Amino acid sequence: MKTNRRNFIKAAGVAGTGMVTGAMASCAGNQANGANPTAPHEISQKEYKQKFNMSGYAAPSLDVVRVGYIGIGGRGLGAVRRMRLIEGVEIKALCDILDDRVMMGQKALEEMGMPPAKTYTGDENIWRQMLQENELDLIYIATPRHLHPEMCILSMETGKHAVTEIPAVPTVEDAWRLVETSETTRKHCSMLENCTYDFWELLILNMARQGFMGEVVHVDAGYIHDQRELNVSKAKAWRIEEFINRNGNIYPTHGLGPACQLLNVNRGDRLDYLISMSSNDFTMGPKIDELAKEDDYYKKYKGQWQLGNVNTSTIRTKKGKTIMLQYNVSNPRPYDRLQQVIGTKAISKKYPFPSRISVGHEWLSEEETGELVEKYTPRLVKLVGEMAKKVGGHGGMDFLMEWRLIDCLKNGLPLDMDVYDAAAWSSVVPLSEWSVAHSSCPVKFPDYTCGSFETNTPVDLEILKGGNTGIKNIPGS
Repeated sequence: MKTNRRNFIKAAGVAGTGMVTGAMASCAGNQANGANPTAPHEISQKEYKQKFNMSGYAAPSLDVVRVGYIGIGGRGLGAVRRMRLIEGVEIKALCDILDDRVMMGQKALEEMGMPPAKTYTGDENIWRQMLQENELDLIYIATPRHLHPEMCILSMETGKHAVTEIPAVPTVEDAWRLVETSETTRKHCSMLENCTYDFWELLILNMARQGFMGEVVHVDAGYIHDQRELNVSKAKAWRIEEFINRNGNIYPTHGLGPACQLLNVNRGDRLDYLISMSSNDFTMGPKIDELAKEDDYYKKYKGQWQLGNVNTSTIRTKKGKTIMLQYNVSNPRPYDRLQQVIGTKAISKKYPFPSRISVGHEWLSEEETGELVEKYTPRLVKLVGEMAKKVGGHGGMDFLMEWRLIDCLKNGLPLDMDVYDAAAWSSVVPLSEWSVAHSSCPVKFPDYTCGSFETNTPVDLEILKGGNTGIKNIPGS
């Protein structure tokens, strides 16, 4: 059975509810209809023809990048503090529903001797006014997840590039809307996936690109983070509202992004289909029950939690490569993104520390690994790595990501992550939900590139152009 992309939303990833019922048949239903019961469920977008290929697109260069922020909470304020250090950045607008958050952003600008930004606050829709009124080049979106699609789309429709916290979209329908808008407006839409700029992951990507790993055939990836307290925090109420309604991998891209770059997804290969399974929940429901005994606030959530403790998804690419992707934020496990890369000549394993490399039965020695780090550290890290560590943001990868973004925009270069990445990587959310809800039946990824993945070129690691964006001194240093 096939369904066009407009109807797919009826079956997978309905925003705000996580409902995954409707037109899509179960595996048994496929068999009853005469289809191959083991074939991945087909999702067709044949009605859509690519308007313009945004992969490798170099937007006109900008001497100054004028930035507006939507969301000045923890992530947004950290981004303001980092971006104020990059030469050629003007922070022109700050938007948050809470006035005190906006004032913290203003203080960060004042510390650098930068002019105050125009502020937008006090109303949940005030961001729309910001996009209409201000002359801005780039909108930086650091809001709760369900707000990302509309903010990205209106940013592009009003003539701005958009970058957003992760995931970019909760549904396949929203993913297509991002793709269509980006192609129509020729404005970038990129996810702020900082883990693609992790120092180790950049190292292994360069080693793979230079042939050391041989052919990369499989990647173990994931997001494993004990967030039991955060999951039920009143200050982060949007999290519990999402988690009680969804069951799948709802935060996939920290592990998936680096894996996709290693496998040249959307740039020579693409994600083909996914199979997903979730355990039951054994921790968060009981935790809510205990909280409700002391606090009436939690009573409305009793018996409502849907998200399983551990979700495991297996993804196959068109060229026969595989990814094992895991999500677990409700058990007492040390932080881990797995990141085991298996090639035909070597493997690497980021966690647990120390990160290691092997070319046979044994891990290489610390000295041997150090020699490889010296040889294969990519140019981006050599240019900005030490400063990034001083600036901070998850060990420096946040600053690497933002510096690279601005350097690309200033020099008129393609972005490392484009709208097709935002769409495909985020689609794990609704596709995993559908698979979990249908006894782990396989489900196909849409080809958001409409076939252009076959000729799109891989992410540039050499930085043959650009690399000339300056960095200011850190206040107080």
